[in-house]
Amino acid sequence: MKIAPSMLSADFTRLLAEIKEMEQLGADYLHIDIMDGDFVQNISFGPMVYQWLRPHSDLVFDVHMMVQFPERYIESVAQAGADIISIHVEATNHLHRAIQQIHQLGKKAGVVVNPGTPVSQLEAVLSDVDLVLVMTVNPGFGGQIFIEATLDKIAQLAAIRKEKGYHFEIEVDGGVNHETGKRCVEAGADVLVAGSYLFNADSRQQAMEALRQVGQ
Repeated sequence: MKIAPSMLSADFTRLLAEIKEMEQLGADYLHIDIMDGDFVQNISFGPMVYQWLRPHSDLVFDVHMMVQFPERYIESVAQAGADIISIHVEATNHLHRAIQQIHQLGKKAGVVVNPGTPVSQLEAVLSDVDLVLVMTVNPGFGGQIFIEATLDKIAQLAAIRKEKGYHFEIEVDGGVNHETGKRCVEAGADVLVAGSYLFNADSRQQAMEALRQVGQ
């Protein structure tokens, strides 16, 4: 089981120090949200921010593109140093082509599904992706409450993966703490994205350890 601190919850006045601390605490991925104010109602940082961070961190840069028509930005996201690029099934009319574009740039490709979107909309591309990100809150803002019904979606994906012999990781993002994280892992999740739970903790080390224990 892997842990991916969400950069969205870090203190931006000391961003590099925040990321280095998470790296030292044993994080596996750095989850980076890119928002365009169109697909979601929020706007976040673009590739130039994590391009600056890239030389200073050995973490896997796990970039979640919450943008409409992500094909327009995939190349710049890849060039800035992303290792995994995940796009929403709801954001493009050409999902398979966008996944091919990511792979052609030498990056791992992920597909993201919102809480209200069924797993059936992903099935045509599950053999082609390296990661499936299940949103366990509605995307766009941190600190939201975990949506219980998304556990069924995680279990469905785990069952399809086993039946078909696919190799994608299942990642979850939204409202993750040691309690909800344990339930996600039990349902089949491999990667836990945690933002406020880690960055706002009184003891970040204890919070990281509590998350790590849910996978044991």
